[in-house]
This record gives sequence, structure tokens and C-alpha cells, in this order.
Amino acid sequence: MSENIRYRGRFAQIRIYLGKLLRMFIFQNDWKALPMAAIIAGLVTFAVGNNIFKTQEGTLSGCFSLVCVCIWNGFFNSIQSVCRERPIIKREHRSGMHVSSYIFAHMIYQLLLCIAQTVILLGICYLAGIRYPQKGLVTGSFVIDFGISMLLITYAADMISLAISCIVKNTTTAMTVMPFLLIFQLIFSGTLIYLDGPAENLTSFTIAKWGVQDMCALCDFNSQPNVTMWNTAWQFREMEVNGMQPVKIIMDNVLKDNKLDDVLQESGKYNQKEEYAPTKENVLTCWSWMTGIAILFSAVSIGSLEFIDRDKR
Repeated sequence: MSENIRYRGRFAQIRIYLGKLLRMFIFQNDWKALPMAAIIAGLVTFAVGNNIFKTQEGTLSGCFSLVCVCIWNGFFNSIQSVCRERPIIKREHRSGMHVSSYIFAHMIYQLLLCIAQTVILLGICYLAGIRYPQKGLVTGSFVIDFGISMLLITYAADMISLAISCIVKNTTTAMTVMPFLLIFQLIFSGTLIYLDGPAENLTSFTIAKWGVQDMCALCDFNSQPNVTMWNTAWQFREMEVNGMQPVKIIMDNVLKDNKLDDVLQESGKYNQKEEYAPTKENVLTCWSWMTGIAILFSAVSIGSLEFIDRDKR
């Protein structure tokens, strides 16, 4: 007889199933999610470089890369966690298991795992030479605010993945669905591809959109210099107009007068975005959306498993 049958209270069952998940973490190699998170974080931070928090281009690409790492971690955390033991769940549900207790145990376990991955990611970024700003918009500490953002991104992705794991019948199907989830997050984040019309409306349903917006607001994207215009103009330095090189003349004068920083800063003003404004309201809005996504898909997980007895698969 299973332990949860002898403990029919919902809270008692949460404790039982949480203990089971922690044992699986230790003895069934689920702990491998942590070193994998460190490796992925190391590769991304190596690629991002030190331009994050320094220029608008570096900050946007860096934040998007970190959001991708968080989403990747969250999806992999739970995509197989339920479907791999579906027969056991069906048997125990008929014997008195509360689905809500089972899912809440998973939610607590996944939260602990996401916290560990967030700490690892922050540490890897620091070891890679990325220096964080000092001031935070919500708690007063940038590291804490940034960590909360990473945690919410990872956990929201985790809960989406958990819901998929509750719906599909086996691990093969789960792993087939996951790439489509990733592609949807990347394409409709509004970062890689310019979206307009109905496609733009879909961005509000992606974790990536709110994650990038959140991080850029925390990093004060709008106050940073923009180097794209200068780098583009540099390619036309040798262009001649009526026997003269006007672009080269202007750029040489800028460099001669040590005005490059002023030009880059002024360029950044023309690339500011309202949603990236460094305000507490912007950050809390993003946190609310990601929390709402996590709660919604947690409910989907519970609802889909409540009818597991009717599942003839």
C-alpha cells in the first residue's frame, strides 16, 4: 500500500510526494539539471561578453540570451516529470491520491530547483566578468531584483512544461512538443523579429516578452549609449560626394574633439522605449504577468490530471 493512501489529508500527501521528489532528485539523477544549467549559463555568458549593461545593443542581446537560458531551464525541469509516471499516478489516484496535493508537491519542488538554477546563473554571470549595476528598482538591490526576475521567468516556463507533462501520455510526445514551445517563445518575444498586427498581440502571451522587458527596465536600457548608428556610418567613411568624403570629415572631427561618447549617448535617446523605462511599475507589471502565467498553467496541470481515471491511453 502506498504511503499516500495511509495519509489521506491533502497537506500530508504534499509532504509525502515532496519527499518522493527529493529522493528522486538524489537517487535518480534529477540533480543533473543543476550542472547542465551551469554549462548552458557559461556558454551564453561567454557569447554575450561584457557589453551587457554598457550599451543598448549589448544589454538587449544579453538580456534576451539570459531569458532564453531561464526558459530553457524551466522547460527541461518538468517536461517529463509527470508523464513518465502516468501509470503510477492513475493507480494511486484510484487509491485515494489528491491530484492537487501531487501537483502542489511538484510546484514546491520545481520552485526549489528554479531557485538553485537562478543562484547558479547569477554566479556564473559574475564569474564571467559581468558586473551588475548597484541600484534596484523594487528591493533596492539590483542583484535581488534581477534574481527575482530570473526566478519568475524560469518558474513560469517550468509550470508551462509541467502542464504539458500532465496532458501528454508519454515522454516521447512531451519531448516532441517542447521544441514548438521554445520556438513560440523566441519568435513571438518581439525581440528577434519585428512583429505587427495580430502577431504583435501574441507577444503578451509569451514569457520571453515580459522577461526581456523586465530585465531591460532593471538595466536602465534607455539611459545607455547606442553604437549601431556610429558603426553603420563608419562603413561609409570612404564614400565620396563631389570629390569629398563628408562622413569621414564629420567622424574625424568627432574623434578629434573627444565627442564620441556624447554622440553615442545622443544616439541612444532616439532608441528609447517606453516599456523599457526604469520604473518600479514596469518591473512589477512584468512580474505580475509571469506570476499569472505560472498560476494559470498550474491550474491547467491540476485540471488535466483530475480526469486521469477516464484516460484510456
